[in-house]
Amino acid sequence: MIDIKSEIAGKVWMIEAETGQDVEEDDAVIILESMKMEIPVPAPKDGKITEILVQKDDAVAEGQTVARMET
Repeated sequence: MIDIKSEIAGKVWMIEAETGQDVEEDDAVIILESMKMEIPVPAPKDGKITEILVQKDDAVAEGQTVARMET
């Protein structure tokens, strides 16, 4: 199991992936809004999303786990 973590603090603007979805390395899983910029949180490897831990408009801290995946 791999944790997908936010590299910055921000607000969840959009959720791009769903539980059970196959993703490739660097695909955007979550998009955060921070300082009026849209910042993607990418998948670190190819795999399948097993859990999304945030919802639209949630505040996210730097280093917070926003999703989990398996390879």
